[in-house]
Amino acid sequence: MIALEGVSLRLGEFSLREVSLTVGRGEFVFLVGPSGAGKTLLLEVIAGLHPGATGRVRIGEKDMTGVPPEGRKVALVYQDYALFPHLTVRENVAFGPGVRGLSKERIGTLVGSLLDRFGLTGLGDRYPDTLSGGERQRVTLARALATEPGVLLLDEPFAAVDPGLRARFMRELADLQREQGLTVLQVSHARDEAFALGDRVALISAGRVLEAGPVEQVFHRPSSREAAAIAGIANLVDGVVVGRQGDLAIIELPGGSRIRAGTGAPEGSRVTTCIPDGEITLMAGNLRGGPGASVLHGRVTSVVHGEDFARVEISCGFPLVARIPSKEATGVIAPGAEVSATVLDRDVHVIVEAGGVKGP
Repeated sequence: MIALEGVSLRLGEFSLREVSLTVGRGEFVFLVGPSGAGKTLLLEVIAGLHPGATGRVRIGEKDMTGVPPEGRKVALVYQDYALFPHLTVRENVAFGPGVRGLSKERIGTLVGSLLDRFGLTGLGDRYPDTLSGGERQRVTLARALATEPGVLLLDEPFAAVDPGLRARFMRELADLQREQGLTVLQVSHARDEAFALGDRVALISAGRVLEAGPVEQVFHRPSSREAAAIAGIANLVDGVVVGRQGDLAIIELPGGSRIRAGTGAPEGSRVTTCIPDGEITLMAGNLRGGPGASVLHGRVTSVVHGEDFARVEISCGFPLVARIPSKEATGVIAPGAEVSATVLDRDVHVIVEAGGVKGP
C-alpha cells in the first residue's frame, strides 16, 4: 500500500537518505528511532508535505510524484493535536466527512461511533482549549479516522494519553484498523505498542532505515549493534569466540566471564553479545550453570524499584543490567550482594562485527 523507493530530502543540516520501505495493504508497521532520526519527516513526505523530496512514493498502485496532500487519501496525526480551536469536539471530528460531502445522517453515525470508541461521548460540545492533553490527542485521532483514509500516519498518538486509558485506546485502534482494513505507519518510542499492535517494525537512525522486519525478529535479533541499541536491548557486550560446543559458540566477555550462544561465528570472531535484561534470572551466591544456560557472577551495584519490575545493575567484569519482578528484588538482591545471573543460551543473540576476526 505504501512503497518508498530511494526517498531523500535535505532540510538544513538534516537529510533523509535513500529511504526504501514498504508497508503492505492492511499492515500495521512501526517506525522506531531516536529523537531527530527523521521519523516525523518521513511521515510528512508520504503525506505530500515536502514536494522537494526526491525518489518515489507510491500509495496503492499510484505514483504520488506531484500529487498534493489532498489527493493522497492519507491522514496524518501529529503528536501536538492541531485541532481547530473554534470548533467543538463533535465539529472537529465531523469536519473531514463534511468536506467529503457525506450526508448528515452518515456523519452523525460516524462521529457518534468514534466519540464512543475513544471515550469522548460526554465531551462532544467542549472546545479544545478546555480539554486535557490526552483528551485532545484522542479527538485528533478520531478526527483523522472520520475521513476514512486508506493510509493512517501516526506520530506517537498515545504519548499524552493517561496510562490507565492507553491500553484501552490501543485496543480500539487495533479493532478499527482490522475493521476498516487500514494501512498504518506509526512513529513510537514504546516497544510495548509495537508488540501489541505491529506486524512489522522499521528502525531509523540519522535519516536512514537500518533494518525492517517482523517485530519479534527486529527487537530480539537485530543485525547490527546500532540497530540493537535502537531496539532497546539493554546489554550489548563485546566478546570474542574462543571455542565451540556443537551449534553453540563459547564467547569470552570482558573480565574473563564466558557465555554460550547459538551462532556460526568461527573461533577468533569479534562479536557483540546481546543479553536481554528481561531474560536474566538472579540468585544470591555463587551458582554453577547447567545444561542450556550460562551463569555470570558479579556484585550488585544498584537496585531501582518500580511498581512491577526492578532494574538491577551488576558488575561482573562489565556492567550488566537485569530487569526482574519487584517481588524478587528484595532482601538478598541489594547493593553489595554477590549474585549469579543466569541466562538461557537460546536467549542470547550474537552480532558478528564487520571485519570480524581478532588480530594477533
